[in-house]
Amino acid sequence: MNNNFETYPNQSTDPPYENFDYDYNQNMNNISNNTIPLDNDMAYAENILELNVGKEASFYMSYSDSLEWRDKVFTGTIVAAGRDYAVVRDPNNGYNFLLWTVYLNYVEFREDINLR
Repeated sequence: MNNNFETYPNQSTDPPYENFDYDYNQNMNNISNNTIPLDNDMAYAENILELNVGKEASFYMSYSDSLEWRDKVFTGTIVAAGRDYAVVRDPNNGYNFLLWTVYLNYVEFREDINLR
């Protein structure tokens, strides 16, 4: 079987990443100086979001199946967070957005966050 990516049509709307370069740390047990170790219970995004309700944040989301909303940023105050969602209130228009964390890429906070 030929595994050359160029010979197969792209079935996805995602761009091809065959030339993706990254640094792979061979020893994953070492914790760098800028990493904060978390307990197993606190290692989940939903727990960190729940601890930071009331803080302003930007949620970077990707909807790969949508042509209109491919990548979207929601900025506002975290109103609530649960197992698979976050509710963000936009201060500009007063809208509340229910964001499913399955589409979440990352969250950017404007201030220090609570981890415990």
